[in-house]
Amino acid sequence: MSLVTSLIYRRRRPLLGRLVQEVLALYGMEVPAAVEIGPGLKVFHRGFGTVLHPYTTIGADVTLYNGVTVGRADPWVPQERSAMRRVVLEDGVVVCAGAKIVCKEGVLTVGAGTIVGANAVLTRSTGRGEVWAGVPARCVGLREEPRTHGAPGRASGSLAPRGAS
Repeated sequence: MSLVTSLIYRRRRPLLGRLVQEVLALYGMEVPAAVEIGPGLKVFHRGFGTVLHPYTTIGADVTLYNGVTVGRADPWVPQERSAMRRVVLEDGVVVCAGAKIVCKEGVLTVGAGTIVGANAVLTRSTGRGEVWAGVPARCVGLREEPRTHGAPGRASGSLAPRGAS
């Protein structure tokens, strides 16, 4: 587990919490104590520039790269009047460098195993195992299940064209 990931898991501890938040800020990360995070979080490139909204839930084995933003699509509206309720990153989600996930209203859910591409701007919920890219983000493919025991074919985690089986 990286230093940054260790700090993220320690941000809620009594007495240390404030100090940990300040150290994370030195890395350019904002991870409020209210963010719910499952086990196995991976943060690459020390998460420089990563900002998570307090109403964020992160599942197990989620991967975050640097420059990720998860938050509201209406930051000019006071939080209590915002239509945004929560952003949920389900288990196994990968959010690539510079991606923005912004919720307009209700709950935005990034389905289990979904990949959000670099610099994508995701404004709506996704299905399971999809690949989203672009501005605004759209589904560009499906994530292929990893092959086991050295089976020939595509490498683990490769992409299948949308609609391919």
